[in-house]
Amino acid sequence: MTAQTLSSELLLYSKTHNQKPPAHLGSRYRKIGGFLPEAGNTIVCHPEKGSPTQAILIEAREKYLAMPEAPQFLFTPISSLHMTLFDGIIETMRRRERWPADLPLETPIDDMTALLAARLDGFSMAEPFKVAVVGARPSGLLVEGATEKDRRSMRAWRDAFADLLGYRQPNHAEYKFHVTFAYPIEWLEVEALPRWQAMLDGVVEGIRRKITVLSLTPPAFCAYEDMNHFHELLIFDFDA
Repeated sequence: MTAQTLSSELLLYSKTHNQKPPAHLGSRYRKIGGFLPEAGNTIVCHPEKGSPTQAILIEAREKYLAMPEAPQFLFTPISSLHMTLFDGIIETMRRRERWPADLPLETPIDDMTALLAARLDGFSMAEPFKVAVVGARPSGLLVEGATEKDRRSMRAWRDAFADLLGYRQPNHAEYKFHVTFAYPIEWLEVEALPRWQAMLDGVVEGIRRKITVLSLTPPAFCAYEDMNHFHELLIFDFDA
């Protein structure tokens, strides 16, 4: 396997493509000791418990854990697996472009969660969407709407949440939907990249062979203290 066959997503985790440590190292998690407190809220879809989708995601996660370089990543618990539909606000990212324009940046996170929940209360969109795996990166899976209609629907949900909550993240339009398995502690050496590419390609092929659409729960507004657990506060039922 030559360098030309390595995906751009994989190269983003290579030592040769990174002069700085991983972005969230030291704020979201540490090299030793796991995840740090980093309170916030978010809108996510979880895998349906007990579904083939959940089993397939766990199996894919095991492939990552089996890699020789797995100790260079901090893995999230299986119970926290999710796809983020819309980024909420985070304690460690109190910046105007990531915060509702009409609310002070110093507002406590618990207060922010209550305020955003009040804005979201009663919100519904009739247009459901289905999600499929479209790729993989060393931190997890890349997903998108299974059809063009689904992709438009997912973007419409993001736009609706942004309008209602009063802010749009800098990457709002080009955001790549994903399911995180792990966060990098150390970047990958060049010699490790070919075997990672083979693993990632195998994971995607294996998932597509077993299932075409992921069984995810409807979007839910969640609060969290760290990356270990996302507590659902409001559920936006597709049938609402």
